[in-house]
Amino acid sequence: MTPYDLAKPLFFRLDAETAHGLGGRALEAIQHTPIERVIADRYTVVDSRLRVETLGRTFPNPIGVAAGFDKNAKIPNALAALGFGHVEVGGVTAEPQAGNPRPRLFRLIEDGALINRMGFNNDGADVIGERLDGTDCPVPVGVNIGKSKSTPNDDAEDDYRYTFERVGSGDYFVVNVSSPNTPGLRELQQRDRLASILGSLKDDGADPLLVKLSPDLTDAAIEDALAVVEELDLDGIIATNTTTSRPASLRGRHASEEGGLSGKPIESESTAMVRFIAERTDKPVIGVGGVTDAAGAYAKIRSGAHLVQLYTGLIYEGPSIAREINRGLLERLERDGFDSVEDAVGADL
Repeated sequence: MTPYDLAKPLFFRLDAETAHGLGGRALEAIQHTPIERVIADRYTVVDSRLRVETLGRTFPNPIGVAAGFDKNAKIPNALAALGFGHVEVGGVTAEPQAGNPRPRLFRLIEDGALINRMGFNNDGADVIGERLDGTDCPVPVGVNIGKSKSTPNDDAEDDYRYTFERVGSGDYFVVNVSSPNTPGLRELQQRDRLASILGSLKDDGADPLLVKLSPDLTDAAIEDALAVVEELDLDGIIATNTTTSRPASLRGRHASEEGGLSGKPIESESTAMVRFIAERTDKPVIGVGGVTDAAGAYAKIRSGAHLVQLYTGLIYEGPSIAREINRGLLERLERDGFDSVEDAVGADL
C-alpha cells in the first residue's frame, strides 16, 4: 500500500475541488526546492525507448497531464518531477474567469470517474502568459486555449487570437472548442467556424497548433473537422474532451450532475475515437480519456496515439501513476518486440 492509498480516504472526505486545491498547493510548495529533485529521482523513468519525437518537440515519455489539472500554469515543473513527459496547462481564456458556481466538480468513486462543470475558471491570458514566460520546465508545456464566456461566438476568432498572443511561449497550442461547460462553445466545431478560428491562429504564428475534439461528435462531424485539419495543415488532434453522455453503467451518486464526464467510463469510447482519427489522417494524435494504467495507455498508442494524457487517473491512482505506466509500457514493448514507443504507434491499425 502506497502513502497515497493511505491518504486517499482523507482526501476523499473533502469535496473534490477542495481536495484538488490542496494537492495543487502542495505541489506548488515543493516546486523549485530540493524536494522536487528528490521526487523526480523517485518518480521519473528514464529510458530512451520511451522518448517520442513529435510536434517538432522531444517528449521524454508519452504520458502527459491533460488540460484542466494545472489551469493556471502554476505547477508544470512539479508535475514533470512526478514523471510526466509533458504538461498541458489551461484552458486559458482572454479574460480572467471565476467559472461556474460551486459545487462544480464531483467524484463518481464507484465508476472511477469525475463530472466537472468548472467553466474555464482561470487567471486569464495576461497573467498566465507572464507566468509561462518565466517557466523553465524540463518537459514540453502545451497551452489549451478556450473562449471567454462573455465573448459571443461571432467574435470568437479575435478572442482566441488575443489569448494566443499572450501565451505564445508555450511549446504547443490547443484550440479547445469542445468543452461542454461554456454555453455554445461546441457550436464552434462546425466546419466553417472551426476553419476560421484555426486559420486565424495559424496565420498569427501558432505553431505547433492542434485542435481538441469532443467524443460526442458524429462520425461525419469528425471527418469534417479532419478535413479542416488537412486543409490548414494543422499539426495534430487531441481526442477526446469530456462527454455529456451518461452510460447506463454509472453507479456513482453524482451521475445525474450536469457537466463533462471523464475517467474509466469513457476509456473505450476515447480509444475507439483515437483509432477512427488515426485511420483517416497521418497527423499526430494525442489520446485522452480514462487512462489509469499501462494497459490503457498502450491500447491508445497501438490505436494510433503518439502521446497519451490523463487527469482523472491521477486523482484516483495518485502521484506514482506516470512512473507505473511508463514501467508498464517498457514491459509491453519488450514483450511485443518493439524497440520504442514510436514503433508501437498504430500497431493495431
